[in-house]
Amino acid sequence: MNKIALIIKREFLTRVRKKSFIIMTLVGPLLIGLVFLAPIMIMEMSDDEEKLIKVVDEAHLFREDIPKSKKILFERDTMPIETAKKIFDSEKYTALLYIPSNILTPPHKAILYSEKQANIEITSAVERLLQKEIENAKMIANNINEEMLESIRTRVDVNAVKITETGEQKSSAGIVSIVGIVSSLVIYMFIFLYGAMVMRGVIEEKTSRIVEVIISSVKPFQLLMGKIIGIAMVGLTQFILWVALSLLVTTAVQSIFLDKDLLTQKTEQINSISGHTIDENNPVSSGGNEEIVAEIFDSLSSINFIHVFLVFIFYFLGGYLLYSALFGAIGAAVDNETDTQQFMLPITVPLILGIVVAQSIISNPDSSLAFWFSIIPFTSPVVMMVRLPFGVPLSELLLSMSLLVLGFLFTTWIASRIYRVGILMYGKKVSYKELGKWLFYKG
Repeated sequence: MNKIALIIKREFLTRVRKKSFIIMTLVGPLLIGLVFLAPIMIMEMSDDEEKLIKVVDEAHLFREDIPKSKKILFERDTMPIETAKKIFDSEKYTALLYIPSNILTPPHKAILYSEKQANIEITSAVERLLQKEIENAKMIANNINEEMLESIRTRVDVNAVKITETGEQKSSAGIVSIVGIVSSLVIYMFIFLYGAMVMRGVIEEKTSRIVEVIISSVKPFQLLMGKIIGIAMVGLTQFILWVALSLLVTTAVQSIFLDKDLLTQKTEQINSISGHTIDENNPVSSGGNEEIVAEIFDSLSSINFIHVFLVFIFYFLGGYLLYSALFGAIGAAVDNETDTQQFMLPITVPLILGIVVAQSIISNPDSSLAFWFSIIPFTSPVVMMVRLPFGVPLSELLLSMSLLVLGFLFTTWIASRIYRVGILMYGKKVSYKELGKWLFYKG
């Protein structure tokens, strides 16, 4: 046991002292903070210059001046469309909008000509404008009063309320889904990142022949376990530092950039782009930014983050330990990273399948598919984290955890059998049949 502890200490200290570890530990939270800051920066850097669009309206859809949209002006022209296209001034006009005479009949298509590809903001603004005018023209044609139509239109909000033993808690499927999918992606990323680190470490020791000196003092199983646990501690240390530093960075970003006036301004910009407007006289449709933010935090409060974090740590370590043993076995079986490709596919397929299945599990976290994939050890680290924020019965969670522990012990046994033979074998291309023989080799 003391020898395993020495190997763990060596693996841990060797890696945390590397410049790459220190740089990634410091840069990681900055990248996370940049994710929050990027939308604001993009909006700040967006072009605020007003755009002018020439309109050829053969349907006489606009009887009066064409109402301008946010940062978009319209200029009517009575010339034929072919002439307008020939003399189109791309330096003065952003685009040329052609409204055909049959616009009021299905499929209601207009054409937007431009020298460069029109962006989504312009096309969305034009679509909303035409949609509104066509609706008005149809109402007039059918003697429908617009005020009456507005009084008939009804917006309904459905609040998802989760009934728990402690009472009712409001929840949001969108927020819960984001928490679940982000957790599963982090585990997926770390398993590959640190599992590959174990594999490369084994290959380096094998090719440099330093392993021949090491195993003269320790058993191959002790060496493999020490390497796996040592790198696991490196990954856990980096993750905890990322969480702590990310909280500091995001708090600083929010305090500096997300003041109330800026939040209001950006929300209005997003609403204008997406086609939603805030009606200050209608309490149902407005709600205000403060109410929206409060609703988000109310939804987040329904998630037991302490429970999620503790379970995350278990699956984070359990998934890594299970797969890193197999990565270590691959490293022992080959002489270089090029030869690892033939053995990587069977290991990576379950992880990739877990991520693929996670997309459908979000829509139905209690399905049979979700249950079995969250129980099977090779997919449970990814899939269970998707289900967890939605609520998982304790019996299913304990069953999944128990099977993951058994799965780790099983893969470690397999890896140790391959490792003890392959670590001292050089210059031979190993096949699956050969690996099968190593599992039952007595020597």
